[in-house]
Amino acid sequence: MAFSEAQFQAAVDKINSGMSDLSSRIASIRPTAESALNHWYIPGFVADAVLWLADKAISLAKAIWDKIVELLKGVAAPVHFFRYAFDWEGIRGLASAASGELNPVALPAGKRWKGAAADAYFKIIPLQAGAAARIGTISDKTAVALGICAAAGLAFYIALGIILVKFIVAMVGVIAALGSVAFSWAGVALAVEEAGGNTGLIVAAVTTLTAVLGTQAQQMAILHGEAVDASTFPGGRWPDPTTGAYRDGSVKDGTASWSYAG
Repeated sequence: MAFSEAQFQAAVDKINSGMSDLSSRIASIRPTAESALNHWYIPGFVADAVLWLADKAISLAKAIWDKIVELLKGVAAPVHFFRYAFDWEGIRGLASAASGELNPVALPAGKRWKGAAADAYFKIIPLQAGAAARIGTISDKTAVALGICAAAGLAFYIALGIILVKFIVAMVGVIAALGSVAFSWAGVALAVEEAGGNTGLIVAAVTTLTAVLGTQAQQMAILHGEAVDASTFPGGRWPDPTTGAYRDGSVKDGTASWSYAG
C-alpha cells in the first residue's frame, strides 16, 4: 500500500470520531442497565449478574479506549516518515545530478584542457563522482525505508479504525441487550463476550506493525553500515581534489604545461 496523506488523515479522523462515539457509549452502559433492572419482577440475583456484566463491558471499553489513546501517541509518525522520504529523494536527485556532472566524459574542460594538470584532474574526478553516486544510493535506500514505514503506519491506523468501528457496533449490541425489556442475562453475557473479542484484533494489528517496523529497523542498520563505510569517503571525508597536484603538474621550469586544444 502506497502512502497517501489524504487517506491517512481520513483514517485518523475516523478514529477520532469513533473515540468520541465510544466515550458516549461507555457513559450510557450503566444507566441503561440500571433503568432496565428497575422492575419488581426481576430477581435480585439476575440484577446482580447483569450489573456485573455491565461493569465488565465498561471495563472492556475503557481498556480499548486506553489502548487506542496509547497507540495514537505516534499518529504523526507516518506523515513525518513520508515527508522525510520525499526530502531524501530530493537529496538523491541532487547527488545523482552531481555524479553525472562529474563524469569525465561529460566535463566540457576535457575538450580543450590538456597537460599534466588536466591528467591529474581527470584522475581524481571519478572518485568524487563515485562519492556523489554513493550519497544518491544511500539517500534512495533511506527514502524507500521511510516510505515503507509510512505505508505500514497508514495500513495500521486504517485497521485500527476498522477495529474501533467493530467494537462500537459490539457495544451498541451490549447496550441494546441491557436496555431490552425482555433481556436475558445470557444474551448480555454473549454481547459482552463479543465485544471483548476485539481486543485480540488490536493485539494482532500491533504485532503486524511491529514485525514490519522490525524489518525496517534492520534496513536502517544496513544503511548505517553503508554510511560509515570509508571506501568512498576516505577518512570520512569527501575525496581530496588534490589541488596541490594541479599546481605542481601545471608548472614546469617556469612554463605552464597545459594548453588549449584548437
